[in-house]
Amino acid sequence: MQKVNIDEKLQLFSDYWNPRIVGELNGQQVKLAKFKGEFVWHHHDHEDEMFLVVKGSFKMEFRDHTVDLHEGEFLIVPRGVEHRPVAPEEVSVMLFEPASTLNTGNQRDSERTREVLDRL
Repeated sequence: MQKVNIDEKLQLFSDYWNPRIVGELNGQQVKLAKFKGEFVWHHHDHEDEMFLVVKGSFKMEFRDHTVDLHEGEFLIVPRGVEHRPVAPEEVSVMLFEPASTLNTGNQRDSERTREVLDRL
């Protein structure tokens, strides 16, 4: 058992849309990522996702509305719901989702798809 310092882990990388695994429990993974710009529209057939803003802010776009997320806030996107994160400025996010979750969901052929994630 080792504690995880989120700020230290976030300093280990600078690229965007490339989640890193920082912990696992009960078939779930805890991931850290940095976002900037627009991601791809996608959904996950079998997995819910939780997005917790560690630093900064971003918008989660849905086809019929947008949710603004700020530091210390989180949002759970239910399986099957199409969504797209948009971050005009860099934002640091913690993700909590099943280990089977592909970052681009049903858009497997996206240039942003990460099939294998680094562990920090």
